[in-house]
This record gives sequence, structure tokens and C-alpha cells, in this order.
Amino acid sequence: MQYFNLHTHQFTNDAAILELVNQYPQEFDVSILNYSIGIHPLFIDEDRLESDFKILEEKTASPECLAIGECGLDKRSETAFEVQLQVLERQLLIAEKLQKPVVIHCVLAFQELVEMKNRLKITTPIVIHGFSKKEQLAKQLLNNGFYLSFGKNLLRNPELETVFVNTPNNRFFLETDMVEEGIREVYALAAKYKKITVVELQLQISENVKTVFKK
Repeated sequence: MQYFNLHTHQFTNDAAILELVNQYPQEFDVSILNYSIGIHPLFIDEDRLESDFKILEEKTASPECLAIGECGLDKRSETAFEVQLQVLERQLLIAEKLQKPVVIHCVLAFQELVEMKNRLKITTPIVIHGFSKKEQLAKQLLNNGFYLSFGKNLLRNPELETVFVNTPNNRFFLETDMVEEGIREVYALAAKYKKITVVELQLQISENVKTVFKK
């Protein structure tokens, strides 16, 4: 592995990249080797929730499942926030039982997320994917044990450079999500911002992968 892509919806099958491909229970693709699987807050269907959880519990038991997610909280979702909280709590408890990391999607609900993690005493690593917020929130999340993953917004928003640079090297990941650019381009910019070589960045993220994903 030269590159690690924390979160992508596009499986490239590139031998140089360990891709954590996002999967949803009802659209599961058995051909994908390394994946995360979760119930996304924008796509909660209460009529099939138990069916989704049955698939989730089956697929998370596989060694090819590296993480649970993306899951989380989103106050833009049409699903009632209380239902979102219940669905996320169930997924966090599954992750804690299996000791698998969690990839989180969070919009306008970071305080509730932090509260839930601490209330449930979750010890397995939790990564906020697509982080794009200000340094104060980044520090709060880091202080509460979260990891941060940067991708699209690092490429698009130069103001995020300071937040990224000030994130400890052992607490971040990089991703592409759904952008056209590949993970190599994200690594190149991240290395430039951190003032290190791409090789040094690769070594650091490889250590982070070993710590969080045991890979």
C-alpha cells in the first residue's frame, strides 16, 4: 500500500491504493475487497430498518469490513433527528462490540455526536470524514478522541490549510469521497501543506492505518 483512501464511493482496484469503499446495506457489492458499511442519516428508511441492520451485522462480521459507516447525524435529513440518534447509537454499539472503527458523516450535529460518544463510552476509533470546519471545532473533536479525514474541502477551500496543518500527524487521514481528483492529488497537496515529502506522508498515514484499522 502506497496510498490509503479513507472514504470513497468509487472502487478503482488500483494495486497502489488501499481503498475503504463506502457500502450501503441494500446495495452491497460482494466484489469489493475492503469496505465500510453503514446506515447513512440521509438514507434511513424506517420501513426497512431492521432489514438494514440484519445485513449490517452480517457484513460487519467479515474481515473485509474494515469499518462501520458512513453513518452519523445530519440535521438536513428528512428523517426525524430522534430516529437518527437511535440509528447511530445502534451502529456505534455494534462497532464497539466488534472493535471496528467508525466513519462518521456529521452536519450541524457535532455537539450531539460528542455527547453520544462520551455517554456510550465508545473506545473504538471514530473518524469524521470530509472535515471542513474551523479550528475550534477541530480541537474540540481531537480533544474528545476523534480522528479527522480531509479530502474534497482541502482541495477546494484554501482556508482549510491552517486547520489541516494544525491537526496532529497521528490523527488524520485523507480521502476522495466523490470528487474527480484521485487520492494521489490529495496526498500531493497535503504533503505541500505539511511541508513534508509525499513519501514521508505515506509513511505517516501507514502508521495511522495500522493504529486505527490494524492493517
